[in-house]
Amino acid sequence: MNARSLSFRLVAWYAGVLTGVFVLLGLLTFLFLRHSLEANLLDTQARRARQIAGTLVAQARRETEATLRNQVEQLYSPEVNDRFIRISRADGHVVYASGRPRSGLFEPAHVPAISGDFLKGAARKVPLAGGSLLIAAVPATGGDGTLYRVEVGTSAASAEDTLAQVLAMLAVGLPVAVAVAVAGGFILVRQALEPVERMAVKAQEITQHNLSERLPVVHSGDELERLAISLNHMISRLEDALRGSKQLVADASHELRTPLTVMRGELEGLAQDGRLARETREALGSVLEEVERLAEIVESLFSLSRLDAGEADAWQRFDLAELAATTAEQMSLLATDKNIRVQCESMPGVTVRGDRARLKQVIVNLLDNAIKYTPRGGQVTLRVRSDGAHAVLDVSDTGIGIPAEALPHVFKRFFRVDESRSREQGGAGLGLSIVKSICAAHGAEVEVLSTPGAGSTFRVRQPLAAESAGPG
Repeated sequence: MNARSLSFRLVAWYAGVLTGVFVLLGLLTFLFLRHSLEANLLDTQARRARQIAGTLVAQARRETEATLRNQVEQLYSPEVNDRFIRISRADGHVVYASGRPRSGLFEPAHVPAISGDFLKGAARKVPLAGGSLLIAAVPATGGDGTLYRVEVGTSAASAEDTLAQVLAMLAVGLPVAVAVAVAGGFILVRQALEPVERMAVKAQEITQHNLSERLPVVHSGDELERLAISLNHMISRLEDALRGSKQLVADASHELRTPLTVMRGELEGLAQDGRLARETREALGSVLEEVERLAEIVESLFSLSRLDAGEADAWQRFDLAELAATTAEQMSLLATDKNIRVQCESMPGVTVRGDRARLKQVIVNLLDNAIKYTPRGGQVTLRVRSDGAHAVLDVSDTGIGIPAEALPHVFKRFFRVDESRSREQGGAGLGLSIVKSICAAHGAEVEVLSTPGAGSTFRVRQPLAAESAGPG
């Protein structure tokens, strides 16, 4: 997972959590506001009901209930003020009931009576056709001891209008707030992960050929800076270890060349000595073959050590097609012994820049590999062409092919697809490793396509030489 996808996932997670928090906060705010508005309205109605009960109902008697009705009408004018007022006795008789309010928000006749203990107060919200009604009820005692219940209510329309406005504000404000917060979070996450992206890109560029390079360090004083420093220290230790390993291989290869040359000379002389028995000469010949193979391995290791060290002759511009044609002609002599036809199909004018001798070694190794593993009577085809900004070199054969499970490993050092067959044919498993190293030094890519029993194709893609680049 790269830094870009990680930043998107972090922002998505942040946006989801933030949206959930904002929605929960908006819901709680809405519920609290609704409860607060309704509680305030009910408290106002309860105070008005107690006022009626304490001033008017407390002085009323059954024979003066008509006066009570007139006083309520004169003092409170419920229809004009959009209020609901109802006064009833304990036996259920309604002493006074207000009429339809001027606004027409509710119908008083549709308000049901309160059930429960008559002597207890009550507060309720009654849903009606025109809207909800908030009603507070309090008990009262008349001048003659008669029990009354005073109900005072008002429409919840004002509270509901306020809540609707709040909902509209939340519906508009929450998405805007989330969008602003997510945009700010995305910017912050990108800024925080940008150093990680640079480190990841640089880490992908570092190979065994450029271990001297280091990851960029952001001097922020946080864990990211310490991580970059720790990784750079690790790369330094790897560089030292790899340099020591390469130096060991180079020194060992160099030191082994002289004794192997001496051994080969001595064995050749002894093998030609007619005084020795035939069995002895055959044994010496077998030993000489193994020494020759060992000398070839040492030379290959020495070449790899030089490539790993970056040693190369002066680079120059040259025609890759011409080099391929001359090399194929030279290698055709080796193929003639196995009755294998080497065909070269080159597009002229495919100019590249590099070490001519090293690139010739690539062609030689690929052709030699193809000839070794192609049965008698087969064919090896060498093609050179240009493809966009790259030169493409293909070496195809009609040989035994390579199993699919072995394809990822063919360029590893000392890897052999068939151990016994490779030893019989003198292969040490280093030829393709040398090809890979030379290609890497030239900024080229090498790949293999193969079908068991149908042959293989090794393809090298190298950048074409720039027109303005001169030799060397």
